[in-house]
Amino acid sequence: MVDFEFSEDEIRFRDSVREFAKRYIEPKWIEIDDQGKIPMELIKKIADQGLFAIPVPEEYGGMGGTMVMAALAVEEIAYHDPAVAIAVYTLLQNGWPLALALFGQEEAKMEILPKVASGDAFFGIGSTEPQGGSDVAGNKTVAKKVGDKWVISGEKAFISGVREIQELPEGGGFFLVAKTEKPGWSHTRITDFAVLPKWNGKIREEWKPTVYEEIGRHGLSTGGFTLENFEVDDKYRIGEVNKGFYLVLQGFNIARILVAAATIGSARWALDKAKEWLTTRKLFQGRPIASFEGVSFRYAELYTKVEAAKYFVYKAAWMTDNTYLTKSPRFKPQDLNLPVAMAKMMGPTTATEVYTEVLKWFGAYGYTKECSAHRGWLGTFSYTIGAEGAQNIMKYIIARDTLGSDAVRNVWVKEE
Repeated sequence: MVDFEFSEDEIRFRDSVREFAKRYIEPKWIEIDDQGKIPMELIKKIADQGLFAIPVPEEYGGMGGTMVMAALAVEEIAYHDPAVAIAVYTLLQNGWPLALALFGQEEAKMEILPKVASGDAFFGIGSTEPQGGSDVAGNKTVAKKVGDKWVISGEKAFISGVREIQELPEGGGFFLVAKTEKPGWSHTRITDFAVLPKWNGKIREEWKPTVYEEIGRHGLSTGGFTLENFEVDDKYRIGEVNKGFYLVLQGFNIARILVAAATIGSARWALDKAKEWLTTRKLFQGRPIASFEGVSFRYAELYTKVEAAKYFVYKAAWMTDNTYLTKSPRFKPQDLNLPVAMAKMMGPTTATEVYTEVLKWFGAYGYTKECSAHRGWLGTFSYTIGAEGAQNIMKYIIARDTLGSDAVRNVWVKEE
């Protein structure tokens, strides 16, 4: 990546998103965080602005844009909603629709993606289960072929969009991971499906959802659900049977770029609020807080870390465009593992570090609800905890791809 400048089209696009977010999101983000719900009319506005399915080809209702543009959109929305609920909703409606566009069957893509792009339906990821999220090979949800259909049973946990699917006019669903053939720990027996618990306005009885109460990022729901003999037509199968492990990991690479973009957008907002405070708040005979090196040097460190995280995000987005959209022979999907893991490791961790310091700079004011910085801390911390991949998994990927898999691999359980 030699040219570090965005193209004129990308700059115009970023500026249009910034103007939109300032007008429609910034005035509402605190109210949305308090009420715990993104209004349906705002979701529709975001869709009408063309901010869902940005990198999805136009023939499927998408914008026909790029992952760089999707990352720009998510970063700008997160700056104007630092609690990141709206940004995460937006990133989900870009990352996993692109994965479906890349790996899904034509009939399913033509049916699902236009409704996601229009804001009438949701399409997220359904892989995490109660026993763990990062252990995709350990999924216990089972899909069995019965005639020309698949029958899926199992339980998913900590899934975004459970409430929104029920409330959106068309509904929606998930890029769902299931175990095919005999159960047991295995990465070779997994198949992915586009599972639609509510579609064309009708909720399936075989889907039993629940919604959790979280400590932050309140505008977007997180919940779980069970599937009880949930029938799926074969047209909704994503990729080849028993090859789903590799496809969902590619989907995670796409989504993690946008997660990191959201966290750096929120961190930028926090640093801007801190800058205003540090340069105008005066103590000790009229000295601005920024005049104390213990503060200004720390600000410099954090600013640099945010810029470094931003570099990782846009390098990974650029590589994704070259891998999947322009199909450059220089890149293979596995080449994304390292830059994406670095972006996902740096973005959330840096955002949490920024907020921790900014809240201390605000002093007692930072511990009040009147100071809205706590909303950004709680929202971005969800991704430091591990949503879309635990931080230790990112470190493992980086170590594996730099030191070599033989050097860092632990003893794995033999496949049953």
